Amino acid sequence: MSRVVVFDRFGGPDVLRIVEEPVVEPAAGEVRVRIEAFAVNPLDLMMRSGSMPAAVALPHARLGVEGTGLVDAVGPEVTGLEAGDPVILTAVPDASVRGSYAEYTMVPASRVLARPAGLGVAEAAAIWVAYSTAYGALVEKARLRPGDHVLVTAASGGVGRAAMQIANQIGAVPLAVTRHAAKTDDLIAAGAAAVIATDRVDIAEAVRHHTGGAGADIVLDLVMGPGQQDLLAAARPGATLVAAGFLDPRPTPFPGGTSLTIHGYRSFEHTLDTVVVRRMAAFLNAGVRLGALRPAIDEVFGLDDVVAAHRHFEKGIHAGKIVVTV
Repeated sequence: MSRVVVFDRFGGPDVLRIVEEPVVEPAAGEVRVRIEAFAVNPLDLMMRSGSMPAAVALPHARLGVEGTGLVDAVGPEVTGLEAGDPVILTAVPDASVRGSYAEYTMVPASRVLARPAGLGVAEAAAIWVAYSTAYGALVEKARLRPGDHVLVTAASGGVGRAAMQIANQIGAVPLAVTRHAAKTDDLIAAGAAAVIATDRVDIAEAVRHHTGGAGADIVLDLVMGPGQQDLLAAARPGATLVAAGFLDPRPTPFPGGTSLTIHGYRSFEHTLDTVVVRRMAAFLNAGVRLGALRPAIDEVFGLDDVVAAHRHFEKGIHAGKIVVTV
């Protein structure tokens, strides 16, 4: 049997419960993964609360788009993977049916990658969503280059921290945006070239100061909402803004009359593309090997404490990823 986290109604963390389900055999092209750990992501909270734009079928819905574990069994027609191989999940498109909040899950063999050498289980559970999102937004969409000044909002979160490390690996200059000046030292330690605390300074003025008056070359907006107008003012003419987040539920004004190139971005745009995933994996493995890419872990919970993990996430005070070990 497999212990699985499910929910039968939308609501707060308390709707989550653990049940036991039979362990089934993988179908053709699939692998069964024994999950060792998974990370909590904003998408999980949206699914659980009922705020997802896409429908989530109740009751008995599952959660989890990220995790790491060992291949437990391989289905017919699967090559290149064997039982015991340590892997990370790269995409769980049907998370409400086969999410990673479980002792075992089944995914297409094409949706797992070898776990990068040198990562512990908690780090491996926390690396893919944040780093693939940041890489896809900055490298694949915005064409980040050495020397570019990159303005990163929600810099204390998992994607924000990944974006700063990726910028440093490429030779760009990450400028971190935070609402609280108290986070300055932590963000500098996390890789920011400079920190812009909106409780102290105006974003546009601060960015001009740090870029010699030019403005940011790339803006990674992980928040959205009305505050995006301040980011547009902080960018140089002809810059690129990538909207890759949804932390502010308020409407985002249409950015009319701007010379910026603006992209919307969701990670499944690239994590379902095997060619891009190969590039992501190569970049990730190189960064881990060189010590340039390393996920920050805020706190680790056990599976029995998954409700507490969600409560902790909702407080919004975490610095790095929240991980649950199975």
